[in-house]
Amino acid sequence: MHTPNETGRFPRRGFLAASAGAGAAAVLGTPPAAAHGPENGALPSSEVVTAADPRYADVVRGWNQRWVASPDAVHLVRTPAQALAAVQGAVRSGRRLSVRSGGHCYEDFVFNPAIELVVDVSGMNRVSYDPGHRAFAVEAGARLLDVYEALHLGWGVTVPAGICFSVGAGGHVSGGGWGMLCRRNGLVVDHLYGVEVVVADASGTVRLVTATREDDGALRDLWWAHTGGGGGNFGLVTRYLFRSPGAAGAPGDLLPTPPREVLLSSVSWSWDKLDRSDVTALIDNWGRWHAAHRDPGGPYDGLCSYLVLGHRAGGTISLTTQIDATAPDAAARLDAFLAAIGEGVRARPASSDLPVGKHPALPGLDVPRRLSWLRATRLLGTTNALVNDPTQYSDFKSAYLREPFTRAQTDALYDQLDRGGSATAAVTLSSFGGQVNAVSPTATASVHRNAAFKALWGIFWAAPEQEASSLSWIRTAYHDVFATTGGVPVPSAAADGAYVNYPDADLGDPRWNTSGVPWHDLYYGENYPRLQRVKQAWDPADVFRHRQSVRLPAR
Repeated sequence: MHTPNETGRFPRRGFLAASAGAGAAAVLGTPPAAAHGPENGALPSSEVVTAADPRYADVVRGWNQRWVASPDAVHLVRTPAQALAAVQGAVRSGRRLSVRSGGHCYEDFVFNPAIELVVDVSGMNRVSYDPGHRAFAVEAGARLLDVYEALHLGWGVTVPAGICFSVGAGGHVSGGGWGMLCRRNGLVVDHLYGVEVVVADASGTVRLVTATREDDGALRDLWWAHTGGGGGNFGLVTRYLFRSPGAAGAPGDLLPTPPREVLLSSVSWSWDKLDRSDVTALIDNWGRWHAAHRDPGGPYDGLCSYLVLGHRAGGTISLTTQIDATAPDAAARLDAFLAAIGEGVRARPASSDLPVGKHPALPGLDVPRRLSWLRATRLLGTTNALVNDPTQYSDFKSAYLREPFTRAQTDALYDQLDRGGSATAAVTLSSFGGQVNAVSPTATASVHRNAAFKALWGIFWAAPEQEASSLSWIRTAYHDVFATTGGVPVPSAAADGAYVNYPDADLGDPRWNTSGVPWHDLYYGENYPRLQRVKQAWDPADVFRHRQSVRLPAR
């Protein structure tokens, strides 16, 4: 039988033992001072990988094989003090740096030819309870499934973060991550109490700062910027502190308790049995249902689903749905939802026996199955061979929708799914709203608080020579849906911009965005000027930057 250790958590594979070096106390629960730097000039060193090291090829690339860098060095850090030292070294030497946590960035923000030094925080992966802050500490390199298992098995709590098991907390949280509990519990940043981050001032001095939602002035602004402002903008995050607003009491009372059980369903329709009217019905039903259930406080807050419109070449369209099984009439509500989405579709749904886009096959769930929340989370997050393929190349685009797609947009979706592309191409429509929309657009940096659902265009390929045709498909498929607004989801009564955690360099390219609305307004809306002020206050030398990082205010 396992029992909690002295920090109150269960020992787990993949979590490092307490370090005796600088920064250990902060990691294990003693809150650091609001801002501090190295003592007596001593900077403990991290492990450094250079081109002569046999590990080099594996640490200069991430999940998407399109993006490979050739930095002078990669610093593998395991403590906040090592992270601070690595950043200080880069600043003193004038070398361009980037930060890697989980390596899942869709664009080249971490790995590109301009990068001279990479700070890899994947070794900072501990999850613990910090009694000084009365909050749960999650280091930036912790992978999401490890976070879920540590929080749930240690204290019976969770955070409503993403689906994919190997995504790192560092970028996911700062971009306002969402997941299958979003309609029930909001976004992960709605439970963010604080952030510990390495920052660099105008003089080149590097400090480790802790900012919380209880702070005032510039510190509170720094906390706020990490509630949806995106990774790589303001500093290097070493850890996040989680406690729900207004929560008090024992550790088990400070974050949401996940459902004891969920009902999990996955059904599919074969393209061979669908025509344009059937696919139109599925898309329209999906949009109408979510627009009708966008507001918080309804009986379906415990339901989250994704409709994967796989390309005809892949053979199938799938619908995967999870509902809190402990909610009143959960089974009946799930049945009603499935009936509403399938209304008017002539073919009967069947078992999801084939993968669709980046989503796995989930056979045998055409009859909803009752599972513990953690088992369902493991199943959805780990079983996709394509997402787990370390050799894949890919590209993605996103949109938030407030209203259902118009008929012209639905026709555009159908046309692109019916031609060109490949078996790995798909458009995924994901639930949003519910408790996400209980928060003001300006209370956090995550501005999209009136959306009904989210859309993700994606395509994977196996070799560089397939890139041109793959990019041609996804660019056309996305542009055609938003043809009347310059090829992008301009915020309006119907659309609400794009998701910063699904970054898309084309949003800043006038060849693909002819709307006149800049990329930063699509990601951040009305919150962008405040993010710029935070940038000026905490990263005035623009040390932390990439092609779509928050810009310093114009002078």
